[in-house]
Amino acid sequence: MFEALTDKLQGAFRRLGSHGTITEQDLDEALREVRLALLEADVNFKVVRQFVQGVKERALGSKVLSSLTPMQQIIDVVNQQLMEVLGGGQSRLEHAKSAPTVLMLVGLKGSGKTTTTAKLALHLRRQGENPLMVAADPERVAAVEQLVALGKQLSLPVFAPEGAVPPTQVCKAALKEAKSSGASFVIVDTVGYVQLDAEELKELTGLKKVLDPTEVLLVADAMTGQEAVHTAEEFHRAVGLTGLILTKLDGDARGGAALSIRAVTGVPVKFVGAGEKADALEPFYPDRFASRILGMGDLLTLIEKAKAELTDEDVESLSERMKKGTLTLEDFLSQYQRVRRMGPLHQLIGLVPGLSQIKGRLNLDEIDDKYLGLVEAIIYSMTPDERRHPEIIDGSRRRRIATGSGATPSDVNRLLKQYREAKRIMQQITTGRGAKISPLFG
Repeated sequence: MFEALTDKLQGAFRRLGSHGTITEQDLDEALREVRLALLEADVNFKVVRQFVQGVKERALGSKVLSSLTPMQQIIDVVNQQLMEVLGGGQSRLEHAKSAPTVLMLVGLKGSGKTTTTAKLALHLRRQGENPLMVAADPERVAAVEQLVALGKQLSLPVFAPEGAVPPTQVCKAALKEAKSSGASFVIVDTVGYVQLDAEELKELTGLKKVLDPTEVLLVADAMTGQEAVHTAEEFHRAVGLTGLILTKLDGDARGGAALSIRAVTGVPVKFVGAGEKADALEPFYPDRFASRILGMGDLLTLIEKAKAELTDEDVESLSERMKKGTLTLEDFLSQYQRVRRMGPLHQLIGLVPGLSQIKGRLNLDEIDDKYLGLVEAIIYSMTPDERRHPEIIDGSRRRRIATGSGATPSDVNRLLKQYREAKRIMQQITTGRGAKISPLFG
């Protein structure tokens, strides 16, 4: 989402760095470019004004211009200011004094509230919690059915009414069910509104009174730009929000809402959604987010994604086989599949410091959508013996494998060459002075 903004900020920094020594006039020119970049990214104009003023005050106050490394210090100042705009530190979910903790999700129609309910429940279960999802949106066609289907898909419990039952009655019954079943969290998917009028406001406040939630979380579509900020202000006035969940941050919108919403409303962003998969929900870390915007990567998030796909036992087993040079094409395929589960390749590359600047030259979309799928098809077209001992594959078998996978013999040859090269490099790395690395990035 922030690729255009990142490119423009980096361009401004490069031009500023080409001056050698930096004057206050140079700083003003660079900040003008930063201001334009932020406005083009649909950041609220008041937030832009405060941001630019804050950067200038920090830069002059810390004597950046007389520093021996002014460029690095200006980037650090911009990073600090971005973190401040985004909320400073991470804002975690609050827990009720006695279980269950009730999370009331509110938002407009189409913001992704129902799928976010399921994503949040999955996230909490992975944290060791016992969540119960509540389908309290009887107005949207198939909303209840959608949540029930997501619950079955993820093996998560759902409390759903039969027939047209008012949301307040659904919630009262759900709270009783949560206490009797020992649920630690109750996540309520409420009615999605087109807009908040007097009648809908009364309904929403009545539901809040019944639930007495620990958290009231607005699910806002980041692709709606400044409209998401206005929505947050309306809901905050109506029911007193405690947090925000921004969805569709993997979209093509300019992303200004993500930078504006915390500063305008004063309500912290707690989670961001960056994909359609059930696990595509991340806790919001202002420092990591600022780092991504500046093109500095986000290794902590990348490591967390890798850990979710690779256990310590996997690392030990694969590292040992890497040292011995006994990795097979089945191992090779397993690594490709782990990378795919971590998310789109262009997103993962953006988390690696330095690589975000060359993403455009890597044809990542083609690799992501076509090549990784082709790798799977080629390997699955081999016999188990060929996957474990690819050296036995002769010219005739390569043609048969290509035909069976919808590939060409040259595609098969390229894969086998990449496998041999990766195997050689991995063996060299893991046997060098006892180094041990995660095979996921070997």
